[in-house]
Amino acid sequence: MVDWQGKSVWIVGASSGIGEATASVLHALGARVTVSARKEAALQDFATRHPGSRALVLDASDQAAVQAAVDTLLAAGPLDCVIYCAGHYNAMRAYEMDVPDMERHMQVNYLGALYVLQAVTPAMLAQGHGHISLVGSVAGYRGLPNSLAYGPTKAALINLAETLYLDLRDKGLGVSLISPGFVQTPLTANNAFDMPALITPAQAADAMVKGWANGRFEIHFPRRFTLWMQLLRLLPDRLFFALVRRATL
Repeated sequence: MVDWQGKSVWIVGASSGIGEATASVLHALGARVTVSARKEAALQDFATRHPGSRALVLDASDQAAVQAAVDTLLAAGPLDCVIYCAGHYNAMRAYEMDVPDMERHMQVNYLGALYVLQAVTPAMLAQGHGHISLVGSVAGYRGLPNSLAYGPTKAALINLAETLYLDLRDKGLGVSLISPGFVQTPLTANNAFDMPALITPAQAADAMVKGWANGRFEIHFPRRFTLWMQLLRLLPDRLFFALVRRATL
């Protein structure tokens, strides 16, 4: 995706962080952007600062609300690109397990994506074009300390995106997976540990736009960090566990 002029883009999870920064960049490139999240004030502020954009308040974990939002959007015309960026994160260890919060991670990070996909995919298939982008995380590559609740939801998104790509590419739909490292957002602000290669949301958005322009399936950044994380996926279990324990415990 190179020419965003006049393209209809819906970003779910755009009240702050990566979602907001990406919406701002795509608006500047000429896209007709709709931003969704639960925080109405933040969305309205974005719409005020970006004339021609649209704010649509939404709780992505509410399936009926997602379907209603998609019906509203499609009534105005086809969707060219849908970006699922909604996220919930709290650091968690196995000896401090909080199942209700783990369920909230699943509702926002994974089930919300499924609700959006179920609502938009039939319309995109009918129109014969469109792009779906899911924002995962390198935390989904392998199990990591502090990631008991968050990591499994992102691992699920990785598998989901790969399957979507295989199923939808021949139907005319594009699919991409966004795999950020550490990005300076309200979610990561809660981390009590040093975050290597920390980047800004604006830098993340720039990397995403470049990745879409290059036609990549997985867009990961910053590469000085994410390439090392990808290497960890290839290591034998014994070596992986030893390295992670030495670095983090």
